[in-house]
Amino acid sequence: MRIDFHASQRSSLGVEWELELVDRRTRQLAGAASEVLAELGQGHVDGHPKAKHELLESTIEVITGVCGTVAEARADLAGTVAEVDALLTRRGLAAMCSGTHPFSDWAEQQISPNPRYARLVEEMQWLARRLQIFGVHVHVGVRSAEKAIAIANALSAYIPHFLALSASSPFWQGSDTGLSSSRSKVFEALPTAGLPYQLAGWSEFEQLMTTLVSSKAITSIREVWWDIRPHPDFGTVELRICDGLPRLCEISAAAALSQCLVDWMDGLVDRGYSLPMPKGWVVRENKWKAARYGLDAEIIVDDAGQLRPVREALVELVEELAPVARRLDCADELASVLDVLAEGPSARRQREVVAAGGTLVDVVDALVEELATDRAVHAPLRAAPVAR
Repeated sequence: MRIDFHASQRSSLGVEWELELVDRRTRQLAGAASEVLAELGQGHVDGHPKAKHELLESTIEVITGVCGTVAEARADLAGTVAEVDALLTRRGLAAMCSGTHPFSDWAEQQISPNPRYARLVEEMQWLARRLQIFGVHVHVGVRSAEKAIAIANALSAYIPHFLALSASSPFWQGSDTGLSSSRSKVFEALPTAGLPYQLAGWSEFEQLMTTLVSSKAITSIREVWWDIRPHPDFGTVELRICDGLPRLCEISAAAALSQCLVDWMDGLVDRGYSLPMPKGWVVRENKWKAARYGLDAEIIVDDAGQLRPVREALVELVEELAPVARRLDCADELASVLDVLAEGPSARRQREVVAAGGTLVDVVDALVEELATDRAVHAPLRAAPVAR
């Protein structure tokens, strides 16, 4: 099977943000996406171009157009979220984002009315029905299929960096999982999700997709949900590893880190360098460390098993990529990675709310507040009583 890669302008940027819809009285997830999207799409032939269904009726995915800078992508997201928020407010709902909802039950969620999702649930059963998880995806444009494979391979070394930085899913169905990112473990249960295969080139990618489609393991290449994958239709490398991020400043940090890394690697290839391909077992272990410990993780940095705090690795990476960020006009956004290190990722902030005497209802309120204000919340808000 031939798969055409529709090359993009180098380092163009696109971001996808999966928002949770919550009831302001109960703080539970609310299955209102179809109703909200129908109203939002009025006047558009095919619905709103930048707000879409996801698997669950309690999710709206907000997407950017093709952007040149992180600031442009942030403004694009903010504009669409403002439109969504106006319709949610009228319905007594709010938007928030985290890798998992702290206490809603996945078994009570409605599946979106889309034949694609119905087929997924029929095929995957329990694995699909429990996907009450939310993420942020970043696309960065590259100019050739072979570059996309080489860059995707090399980027797998940075999976723990992105996961630790974005970890926001410590709670699952009312319990503390002990993990920083339970979302990553729930998602990788799907047979075509999780760590990417390391491939020798585009022809091997085509061969793999041919095998999967012919064997009916998938119906299209859209059903390969690796943490990092080439996206032929968009001409991008897509980083899908991040947990849902509650604030636009955190999304900007992750987008800047993504854009700078891809652009840096793209330039290395242009200068004749071969990008390194990390050992698969090291990538797997480092992803687990980041899922478990978040920014407190120590990751493997060589074949001898030497460890290094992921915080140190991120600080060094920001310093190394600073010249790239200045050229791409995202120096401030890349530097905001250091702000996340100082504040702690969302998983830590959520636990701080509980440690200070709050409940998981207070955690939801904090997440709603963070999205609305773009400021971190570390202590419980004065929550109104939950409706019974």
